[in-house]
Amino acid sequence: MNIADPILDQIAVVLEPHGLVPRGGFVFDEGTAPHPIDGLVPQSVVLVGHFGSSIWPHFARWQQHHPGVQDPLDIWSKEILNAVAVKFGAIAAFPSDKPYLPFQQWATCAEGLRASPLGILIHPQYGLWQAFRGALLFDRVLDFPSSSPQRYPCDDCQDKPCISTCPVNTFCDDEYEVVRCLDHLASGEGEACLRGGCLARRACPVGREHAYSVPQMRFHMDAFAKG
Repeated sequence: MNIADPILDQIAVVLEPHGLVPRGGFVFDEGTAPHPIDGLVPQSVVLVGHFGSSIWPHFARWQQHHPGVQDPLDIWSKEILNAVAVKFGAIAAFPSDKPYLPFQQWATCAEGLRASPLGILIHPQYGLWQAFRGALLFDRVLDFPSSSPQRYPCDDCQDKPCISTCPVNTFCDDEYEVVRCLDHLASGEGEACLRGGCLARRACPVGREHAYSVPQMRFHMDAFAKG
């Protein structure tokens, strides 16, 4: 049984006041590490994210003092994680930054998650109500606790309501018809999704008790609809 690097607990303490948590991590294999960033050669990565609406009160307060900021959730995440990175001698990386880094692949390695039929990673406890806000890259090998493979809840779901609930059949033939979805939202007929959150996502029975608050759902849907 390996002993986790104490820096992981220290990172958790610093993230907690923001509603964020370390979401696992791993040591890069030879050839899988990203290219050096600002002179740092990554050897280990710690994913950072949240479950449910844990970040929402903290982000909402920040947004009140930063009205009109473009991509506010990304800016908020970068303010926090860049400061955390400096504190621990790491470099912060983000899903929205180009060139895009393989965050979904990293999440699979860090927590053993797999994509749901909607394409969103699904957690066996929190379902679709979780996300990754960034990552901390270290130039040394960290010791991560041993982990067991996560149960994939979609294997036990026969009806797949996430697919059948979409009013415009956006999820079909293992593809997501993003243009069809956006057209539906813009037509005025997608008001239920815009105001209360994606109907397909809300139909998933896994982790419903952890669903985002209505204001958080509206924020994400508005951002998506505006592109």
